[in-house]
Amino acid sequence: MTTHPTGNREDWLKARLDLLEAEKELTRRSDAIAAQRQALPWVRIDKEYTFDTEAGKASLKDLFQGRSQLMVYHFMFGTDYKAGCPSCSAIADGFDGVAPHLANHDVMLWAISRAPLPKLLDYRKRMDWQFPWASSAGSDFNADFNVWFTDAQREAGTIVYNFQRGGHAMDAAQYPEPVRQFAASCGIDAPTYTRDRPGLSTFVLENGVIHHTYSAYARGVDGIWGFYQFLDRAPKGRNEQGIWWKRHDEYETAAARKKTA
Repeated sequence: MTTHPTGNREDWLKARLDLLEAEKELTRRSDAIAAQRQALPWVRIDKEYTFDTEAGKASLKDLFQGRSQLMVYHFMFGTDYKAGCPSCSAIADGFDGVAPHLANHDVMLWAISRAPLPKLLDYRKRMDWQFPWASSAGSDFNADFNVWFTDAQREAGTIVYNFQRGGHAMDAAQYPEPVRQFAASCGIDAPTYTRDRPGLSTFVLENGVIHHTYSAYARGVDGIWGFYQFLDRAPKGRNEQGIWWKRHDEYETAAARKKTA
């Protein structure tokens, strides 16, 4: 017998119409927030950044590839990582589907990480992805956009992430279990893992000048995490008890398919 409240179709329809009003209000609120997001003042970028790409060395302007808008996903893949962050990997699973649509709407999408380019491309091949990925190794890009921090910053408690200051140094064992679990899956310890952070930054190129327009971190990137949008509409919702997701080739069903392929 189900533990969830049940009813007839009339009961369901009445409740659904009440929910529809709430959903419409959420949509209107979301539209208003999007407008507020786009109204942020632009910040000119004069600093030169150099990235390693499959086409060779590239500037930030080069990454636009003829478009006027650039979106960068700050993918957690530090220089010492053996594999990309599982959460970032889950988010990036959706990039190949949307990237062509964005490119044809004047928006270029890139992932950028600190790991050397060969390591990024090897992992991309493993994940069967195609989206463009650049290495910011040797660049200030990740530090300037608050997605990489030094041990000295952690010791001093001067880390600024998600527009808040904090993040004092801890022993590896003091980190929450999910963080230690993810770190181990990347072949590193928790302190090394958390020197890199996830985020999304957007830029515009106008009259030859690049401006930074927006950045989001932590739960701020929830909207581009594809499977959560589906789960929010599933009968049991997110239904989470701890960390449950993995890289898509690490689920048992994926492993079984590999064996039979």
